[in-house]
Amino acid sequence: RWYETHTQQLPDQMRHELDVWFDIARHGSRTPPRFRPRDERTVRAQLSYALPVLRGWARTHDSLREIGRDDVLAALPTSGSPRSTVLQGLRSIFRVLKARKLTFVNPTVRISIPSPEPAAPAPIDLTRLRDALSSDDPTRATLAALLAFHAIRIRQLRLLHLTDVRDGRLFLEDRIVPLAVPVRLRLTAYLNHRQRRWPNTANPHLFIHYRNANTTSPVTSWWISKRLGMSGQSIRQDRILDEAHASGGDVRLICDLFGLSVAGAYRYTATVDHPGITNYVQTQH
Repeated sequence: RWYETHTQQLPDQMRHELDVWFDIARHGSRTPPRFRPRDERTVRAQLSYALPVLRGWARTHDSLREIGRDDVLAALPTSGSPRSTVLQGLRSIFRVLKARKLTFVNPTVRISIPSPEPAAPAPIDLTRLRDALSSDDPTRATLAALLAFHAIRIRQLRLLHLTDVRDGRLFLEDRIVPLAVPVRLRLTAYLNHRQRRWPNTANPHLFIHYRNANTTSPVTSWWISKRLGMSGQSIRQDRILDEAHASGGDVRLICDLFGLSVAGAYRYTATVDHPGITNYVQTQH
C-alpha cells in the first residue's frame, strides 16, 4: 500500500518498470541474472531515496529507458550523504532494469561518490546515566552498568541467558568479558531480585519482566531503552568513544574490547584529534 500510494502519480510505463524492480527487490529472482531478496526496510529506504528524482523525471519522461548518465548527474544532490543515498537508490533500480532488458543501459555505472565520513557519536546526558547507575531499581542499574562499563550490544543484552554469566565473566558469542566490580555488584543484586520476583519462571534469558516471565521470549530493545530512561545505544557509543580517547585511538584495542570491526572502530578513533569532541570527553570523563 505504501508503494502504491507513493508511485501512483508516475507515468504508466515508468510505473511498470518500477513494479518489476519492486517485485524482484522484495522477493528476489531465480531467473538469471539472479537476485537475492532484500529486507523490506532496505527496499523502502532505497525507493524513498530515489522517489524525488523519479518524480522530477516524470515531468519530462515517460520511461526510465529514456534516462541517461547526464540526467542522473544533473539530478544528484551536490555532495554529502544525500548524494550518496540518492545514487544508492537509483543504482538499485537501474541494475535490475538493465538485467531484465527494460533499459538499454545502466546510467548509474561508473559514477563514483566518496563515502561520507561517519558521523561522530553524539554526547550523552551523563546526569541521567549516573541516575541510572545508582538507581534503586536493580534491573535499571544492571542494564546501565553493562552498557557504561562494557558497551555490550543491545542485541546481546536482549539475548543473554543466565548461563552466560559465570565466574565473574560474561560469555558472549564473540568474546569473553571479565566483569568490572561495580557491574558484578549490580548484577548480583539483580539476580537476587529476579529470583525473589519470579522464582518459578522457565525463561532462560537474563533479563525478564512481568510480561515475558511466563514465556521463553527475550525482552525487546524498546523495553531496554524504556527501563533505562534513555537510549541504550547512546550509552554504548559513549563508552567506546571514551575508550578511544583514553587509548589514543588504538584501533586494535577498540576492536578487541568491544567486538568491533576495523571500520566500526574507526568511527570512534577518527574523533581523537577532533578538538570539540576531545574537549567534551576530557571535561565529562
